[in-house]
Amino acid sequence: MGKGDSPVKGPVALIAGPTASGKSDCAVSLALALEQRGRRAVVINADSAQVYADLQILSARPDEAEMRGIEHRLFGTWDGAQPCSAADWATAARHEIACLHQEGAVPILVGGTGLYLRTLLEGIAPVPAIDPGVRAEVRALPAADAYRALQSEDPGRAARLDPGDSQRIARALEVIRSTGRSLAQWQGEKLGGIAGEIALHPLILLPEREWLYARCDLRFARMIERGALAEFEALLARGLAPGLPVMRAIGVPEIAAYTRGEISREQMVARGQQATRNYAKRQYTWFRRQPPSDWPSVVSENVDWIDHFASLLRD
Repeated sequence: MGKGDSPVKGPVALIAGPTASGKSDCAVSLALALEQRGRRAVVINADSAQVYADLQILSARPDEAEMRGIEHRLFGTWDGAQPCSAADWATAARHEIACLHQEGAVPILVGGTGLYLRTLLEGIAPVPAIDPGVRAEVRALPAADAYRALQSEDPGRAARLDPGDSQRIARALEVIRSTGRSLAQWQGEKLGGIAGEIALHPLILLPEREWLYARCDLRFARMIERGALAEFEALLARGLAPGLPVMRAIGVPEIAAYTRGEISREQMVARGQQATRNYAKRQYTWFRRQPPSDWPSVVSENVDWIDHFASLLRD
């Protein structure tokens, strides 16, 4: 490389969108196409449920047949007893991407957790550790009181949050009370993002909603058929704290209510399907509004991924 030359940025494909939109199939197909052209490709998980080893079935994690011989990383990597934050995942993903670039391979990020992807690409705000006393005080507030307090102490943040979004309200309130600075101020100083270091090839899958919701219903029904109840029993036997992410994953609360005898099997399936659709709806909204405007999206269930990744396949 000459003195005035810029370093070549390693390619990273990104396939994102709501659950059941066909991301995994698309990622594997792209990886196979790259390998046919003599380039090794590895799929990297960007789904906050599929990171947990305990949630093989309940997270719809790809099995060996679905991987079709393509290497997959960060799937089932975390034990359910250890929460995986966006920062934790981004650190691991950044490491995997760097290693794969050194090996001449193409990383393919695939998942529907927008916060994970945003943290990886844009970095994370260097918010100091929250004072435990402040956190306890904030978390003890009724939701309405917390929102009113946020309106007074950080009105800009409050205006952007739904009054019912208790988790984000509590986070914003504890940050300003513990640090004396708003979350927005901290986020203006994000560190560690890799967006400027890679050649990103993104694609967002946003298929027609009725088709997507039908797929959500089918997915949950098949989870039950494939042993989700047994997987839940094994998870329950571990005696994990109910507040852990793995215990709040889509389907887990519904199956828990069924095993306690509070609802019938039919009600459990119906509620699990509704929870899956609700989750897909939230993801759909996020990926429609949050990513950069130049990220291409596909609104058809028939994804012409070859056209969208043509430049990557030619490189």
